[in-house]
Amino acid sequence: MRNYLFIFLGAASLLLGLVGILVPVLPTTPFVLLAAALFIRSSDRLYGWLVSSRLFGGRIKKFREQGGMTMKEKASAIALMWAMIGFTSVLVGFSIYVIALGAAGTIVMGLVIRTSSSGK
Repeated sequence: MRNYLFIFLGAASLLLGLVGILVPVLPTTPFVLLAAALFIRSSDRLYGWLVSSRLFGGRIKKFREQGGMTMKEKASAIALMWAMIGFTSVLVGFSIYVIALGAAGTIVMGLVIRTSSSGK
């Protein structure tokens, strides 16, 4: 039963990671790493598939080997996130949604800054 729950949660996490590719404030990497952690505890086949995937495999392997993002990667991620938030606010105009997006962006930025760095 535990394995099925972990597989379900891993699939949901991976789905959120995929959505995060398109939605500027939803982080992709943490959800993919969570999916990998859940799959490694429940299904060798799904974990192997995820690690060997062209889209996510490199990030998982890099995180496993180096333990975090470089400062350059953090700066790029934050800059891209704020560029997308800015683009969204131009398209949508000033509204409560843009305020919520900015608040969520601030929280995500804080989380990215606080995560461990691989030192490069």
